[in-house]
Order: sequence, then structure tokens, then C-alpha cells
Amino acid sequence: MKIILIRHGQTRWNKEEVFRGRADIPLDETGMAQAEAVAAALAHMKVSAVYSSPLARAAETARIIARPHGLPVQLVDDLADIDCGGWEGVPVDEARSRYPEMFEAWQEAPHTVTFPGGESLDQVADRAVAAVDRIVATHAAEGETVAVVSHRVVNKLLLLRILGLGSPAFWRIRQDTCCVNIIEHGPGSYVLHLLNDRCHLAGGRIPEPPSDF
Repeated sequence: MKIILIRHGQTRWNKEEVFRGRADIPLDETGMAQAEAVAAALAHMKVSAVYSSPLARAAETARIIARPHGLPVQLVDDLADIDCGGWEGVPVDEARSRYPEMFEAWQEAPHTVTFPGGESLDQVADRAVAAVDRIVATHAAEGETVAVVSHRVVNKLLLLRILGLGSPAFWRIRQDTCCVNIIEHGPGSYVLHLLNDRCHLAGGRIPEPPSDF
């Protein structure tokens, strides 16, 4: 089976570089246009199901993607963004000045950070991987293609686990707004076919890769 893993479209807090976490922020005008572009680029694929984080920015992106396929969006709590605790709603520059030691750790050794009142990267990775495992268990037997819409942190951690890396490598890959990743699941393993692709935002078409299994 194939998993099309998508980051949600842009929000005002993305643009302003504010820690978002569990804040339920809607897409802005650019984010809506990005989601429409993803939907158009994926319309030629046979998608069997669409799953999403329950947060508005992801769920709204997912509903736009699901519409051409006539599918409902299935919300999965474990795909929600990292809980930033006391950092939620704090601009990046303010966090740097208010919490200099923790901010430096976030930049240099992100796997060592647990947000005050929130989560660590490994906690997020564990719940997100469990969620994807459940999705795979539902769809793998039929070799279906599913779309999963989540957040930068969640997507990066899922991809790092697939690549056999882990949260210490958090800053070594990118997940831009409304990027597309394509993952294939086969017997006991995953293959990453496409990473952080944004060609659809310039009118390009997302290729459907051949199977590696």
C-alpha cells in the first residue's frame, strides 16, 4: 500500500513564526490555495481513505484533498501536533529570549527537550507511529493508497522513523507547508519514494511511483 503524507497548508502563525502546538488555528488565504493545489495534483490518483489530525489547519486541508474523491475525513487524535505546553502561542524570537537554554537545546539537541507542560519528540513519534500502524493494518491487505494530513513535527518524526534515524536528526529534513511525501509499505518495511515535494504548488503533477515490493 501507499501512504501520501501531507503537511497542512499555511496559517497566520506559520507565517509569523509562532509556536503552534495544539492551538486550533485555521488556514489563511495562502493555505487554502495550497490545499486546493494539492487536491488538484492528487485528483488523478485512486485514494481509498483520507486521515487527518483533528486540528483545524490539518482537517481543513484534508477536507479539500478528500473532496475530489468523494471521501469523508477520518480524524485521528494521535496525528495532532506536538503539545508545546507553555510555548504555545509564543513567537520564536520571544522564546529565544525568554528561555535561552531550552531554546538552544531545541536547536542543537531537540530530542532532549520536553516542552514545559507538553511533550517530547519521542512521545510524539511513539503515538504517531502507532496511529500509522493502525492505518496500515486497515488498508495494507488490499494494497490501497491513503492520504494522511498532519503537521511538520509529526511528519518529520514519522519520516525519520521510516528512514531508521530518530528524533536527534529532527532538523536534518524539511517539511514545508502543503508538501507531499509518498511512502510505500511492504512486507515488514517502508520505502520512501518522495520527500517534501512542492511541485504541485507551481502547477506540477505529483507522480505515482511504481512499487518497490
